[in-house]
Formats: sequence, C-alpha cells, structure tokens
Amino acid sequence: MKRSLRILAAILPLLLAACVPAVRVKGDAGLLAAQASREQALAHADHWTLEGRLGVSDGKSGGSGSFSWTQNGDQYEFVLRGPAISGMNFRLSGGLDGALLEGLDGGPLHGPDAELLMHKALGWEVPLRDLRAWVLGLRADSGEAELSFGSNRLPSLLQQDGWSVDYRKWDESRQPPLPVVVFAGKSPYKVRLSIESWHFN
Repeated sequence: MKRSLRILAAILPLLLAACVPAVRVKGDAGLLAAQASREQALAHADHWTLEGRLGVSDGKSGGSGSFSWTQNGDQYEFVLRGPAISGMNFRLSGGLDGALLEGLDGGPLHGPDAELLMHKALGWEVPLRDLRAWVLGLRADSGEAELSFGSNRLPSLLQQDGWSVDYRKWDESRQPPLPVVVFAGKSPYKVRLSIESWHFN
C-alpha cells in the first residue's frame, strides 16, 4: 500500500498537467522573432543541471522516477533514481566518444550512441540528442520544425523529427523563460519531464 501511494505521488503531477487544455496559435512574424531571440540568447547555454521527475511509456509499459541531468558541453550525465520505477537506478554518461550505462543488472554497458544503448538495455525510446535542445524550449538542429504558441507568447507545441513536444508550463520568472513541464511523443512512445530546478554554470 505504501509503495502504491509513493508511485501515485510520483506520477500525479504529470497526470494533472496532462489534463490542462492548451491554447495554440500559429507563429506570426512577431512570435517567431521572439523565439529566434530566445534561441540566440540560449544558443551557448551548454553547461547546466536540471532536476525533476521523468515518465516514460512505450504504449504498453513504462515507469517514472526522479532524475538529474548535467550537461557540460558535449559531456553529459543522466541519473535516474527509484523506487518509483520498480526500484531501478541507473547512470547514463558520455559524450562524443560514446556512452556508458551503469547500475543495471548485467554490469556496465558501453556503446557509441546513448539513444541506442538505452533502447537496447531498457526498451525506451528517448530522443536524447534532440531533447537536449527541446528541454530548453529550442528547436533542435535535426531538421525542419513547426512551432505553435500559447497565450503567454511562448512555444506551446514543437513538431520536429517525427516527435510532438508539448510545453505545458514555463518558468516566466527567468529571462529568457524556461520550460518546466514538457511532454514529448512519437507514437507509441511518450516521454514526460516535470522540471523542479534549473542551474546554469
């Protein structure tokens, strides 16, 4: 019973955020110019740490847990902590020279690509390369992107590389504003981030 309550407490903020209706308008010249200005201001923001909660689903199964993500240029460290995700804890780290996944049964796993490594080990489809930009509210450099904006004049929906990135909440006390609730989906896969803190180095 206590375990069920812990799991419910972990996923409830994400479920509530999913119920909030979104207001979306296509970007006009003013909105797109403001987004371009945001992107220019954050173009070199590649040393940061964020903490929050992560939910992942493949349409049949999934899990959630608390996480921290540290980015130092091309080097990264992503740590997921249970017990909300069946007690699973792991650390994904690496850079341009490959990725290392530690903490799972079977010992450390090495691979040239972090996304393929996570898919092989966990069955998770997480667009880590693009997510590095999306989590900042930016368009990734993986191809054409379509943007829609909310009533706050900030991105509400970003469609890119086959994924739909839904920005449910922003921290507008920051300049430039930063996302704090982000849902990314590419059927049947879903990734949900609820960001509790941002720190820039």
